[in-house]
Amino acid sequence: MGKTLVFGHKNPDTDTICSAIAYADLKNKIGVQAEAVRLGEINGETQYALDFFKQEAPRFIETAANETKQVILVDHNEFQQSVSDIDQVQVTEVIDHHRIANFETSEPLYYRAEPVGCTATILNKMYKENQVTIEKEIAGLLLSAIISDSLLFKSPTCTQQDIDAAHELAKIAGVNPEVYGLDMLKAGADLSQKTVQELITLDAKEFALGKSKVEIAQVNTVDIAEVTARQADIEAKINEVIAAKGLDLFVLVITDILENDSLALALGAEAAKVEKAFNVTLENNTALLKGVVSRKKQVVPALTDALS
Repeated sequence: MGKTLVFGHKNPDTDTICSAIAYADLKNKIGVQAEAVRLGEINGETQYALDFFKQEAPRFIETAANETKQVILVDHNEFQQSVSDIDQVQVTEVIDHHRIANFETSEPLYYRAEPVGCTATILNKMYKENQVTIEKEIAGLLLSAIISDSLLFKSPTCTQQDIDAAHELAKIAGVNPEVYGLDMLKAGADLSQKTVQELITLDAKEFALGKSKVEIAQVNTVDIAEVTARQADIEAKINEVIAAKGLDLFVLVITDILENDSLALALGAEAAKVEKAFNVTLENNTALLKGVVSRKKQVVPALTDALS
């Protein structure tokens, strides 16, 4: 059996990158040849974590079947979020914390999905289950993933398991999770150098919701006005994406990491469904979503109901 590639979703976030690195590390330590790879560019927040813990980013791949027959998915399962030739390789494992949709295999596999806030929380358990010591650098990456996905424990997706794992990992990594976490989130929230294209693709995921094809992108910021100042250019670029992909709806969720609220910018034929989903009125294609910070737990379920 050759090398297995381990990767997360397209437009990778910190959990996707760090969990791929960590799980490849664990697999290699238990005798399975594995390599972490990525399906997109590293964002500023993730780069901060990699630099802080002196780790290299996984190499970028566009296709998998040209170099392996077997892959492991972390932090996702939906095929439209995965590598473009996912149908040409065997998925041997999935480690995830999202809904299960648009996923099927021809062979049995190891599938582990838990209702926690972060894939890294599951991996922390798996190191223990396999009696493998987590090294300082890997602990730091797993901690970074939990901080990212939970918005420093403020997201409704965050569970006590995530908090406990984060504090365990922080001790191993030798950092104060609150201090390190805020610095990391602020690094990711600096959007001043981002192009409009980057803003709408850095953390974007495509979903099949009901009969609708929907893309939901999310950016974190400490100043929503910094993003809305570029609204005209952002809308023009989103409309290009809608046309190119045949989307029914594109929602850009601009999340204020200090206030824990988001502004939704919605475009497409089904934009009115955002009003129904959140009981808001779109003005100039935007609406404030009070207390909404999680795409997984707050945005996707609400839109699923509205579009079904």
